[in-house]
Amino acid sequence: MGLIVQKFGGTSVADRICIYNVANIIARRMKEGNQVVTVVSAQGDTTDHLLAKAQEISDHPSLRELDALIATGEQSSAALIAIALDKLGVPAISLNGAQAGIQTNGVFGNAEIVNIDEEKIRSYLAQGYTVIVTGFQGINAAGDITTLGRGGSDTSAVAIAAALNADSCRIYKDVDGIYTADPRKDPHAKKINHINYDDMLALCDAGSGVLQRRSVELAKKHSIELQILSSFQLMEGTIINEI
Repeated sequence: MGLIVQKFGGTSVADRICIYNVANIIARRMKEGNQVVTVVSAQGDTTDHLLAKAQEISDHPSLRELDALIATGEQSSAALIAIALDKLGVPAISLNGAQAGIQTNGVFGNAEIVNIDEEKIRSYLAQGYTVIVTGFQGINAAGDITTLGRGGSDTSAVAIAAALNADSCRIYKDVDGIYTADPRKDPHAKKINHINYDDMLALCDAGSGVLQRRSVELAKKHSIELQILSSFQLMEGTIINEI
């Protein structure tokens, strides 16, 4: 038994089949006796579509309103997964960033998490729920929705894992780990089974889009071991830690 925080990206929740795949992964972890918190991104290209809709209305939309708009993508994903889990007979509840106690600074579009009040998450876990949290967003001191920039759901997951002192933080992607190159483009790319924080940060700086840099910095700061896994294949992934 343990407390697991896991995150699923946009391709992992892209459609009905993917949603049920994620729900079944969560259900398996629950049946093993774990408490599970899941952080989710918006489905597929939802964020880009929402940004395009804003541009149809105005060439210079308010950054505050953009954040309010694009945050709805993650809320949709979280609610859909909770609905799927309910159908599977697993007690689940979705929380947006504000409900989950994710407090940020006031930078719209690229906010940083300054604190997490995890009381509500812990309360639902204690009642036997699995908690689905919207990634990529929080709430500032003025009560406005703020987003964390591209890849921000990774940072949401690591920050929640740190706040809850989780036993495991698992980041699920559409690839089964960190590779020397994009395995979808380079057939000779080799998987890296283990990498330390500093080398992962160097990969981020070199343009690797696997993780948001802030998430790795936060993992290093709190000594949180990360596992990069595939949503679609039961395979060993990549471990990121200090060693």
